[in-house]
Amino acid sequence: MATGTSYNDLLNTRQKKLAFFQNIVLLAIADRHVDEQESDFLVTIGDQLGLTEKDTQPITDNLSVLSFIMPEDGMQKTMELQTLVLMMLQDGELEEREYNLCLEYTRRIGYSKEILDDLITQLTKS
Repeated sequence: MATGTSYNDLLNTRQKKLAFFQNIVLLAIADRHVDEQESDFLVTIGDQLGLTEKDTQPITDNLSVLSFIMPEDGMQKTMELQTLVLMMLQDGELEEREYNLCLEYTRRIGYSKEILDDLITQLTKS
């Protein structure tokens, strides 16, 4: 992660970890298809967070009624947005539904479209 802070530093409760994972899953399914790269990315994030299948099952069982959970901490907002952009870019395509969902998240955490677009540019160059 570019900030030099680990997920566990910012996501120091089970509730924060599950909310973060839920946000990533919601973006992954935005285009109604989770490809292998996206699935692998989800597994990696889940492993890094120490989440089990039992922990995440309620998320996958209730996808149709879930929505983004907004973090309160500024560093957490930035880290989550960065991770959401990484998820969006996993399949090598900038899909419109995923972008619009990322943009909604970006605006809801108080950031501008320009910040999102700059982050996408930075992460596609690296």
